[in-house]
Amino acid sequence: MKYLLIVLGALSIFTFLLYGIDKLKAKLGAWRIPEKVLLGFAVLGGGLGAILGMNLFRHKTKHWYFWVVGIFGIIVQVALIVLVYTFLDKSVSCV
Repeated sequence: MKYLLIVLGALSIFTFLLYGIDKLKAKLGAWRIPEKVLLGFAVLGGGLGAILGMNLFRHKTKHWYFWVVGIFGIIVQVALIVLVYTFLDKSVSCV
């Protein structure tokens, strides 16, 4: 369980940083991070970082699908935590 929380936390921090970097690159007119990368990290464990990055950096907030994917990513994170805690954590403690 501890490792899952560490991985999900790291993915959220990384996703948050990606949103910040992309916003900076947008301001500078530089090469941007593809939307599919931002959305992919949001779904694969970085949902919380995506939502926080969107709000803090005011980045991609007008695109409804970024909100949907970010919220879905948070749901995935919570579901993974509940799944691991409910099934795997208790099976290890029974041994």
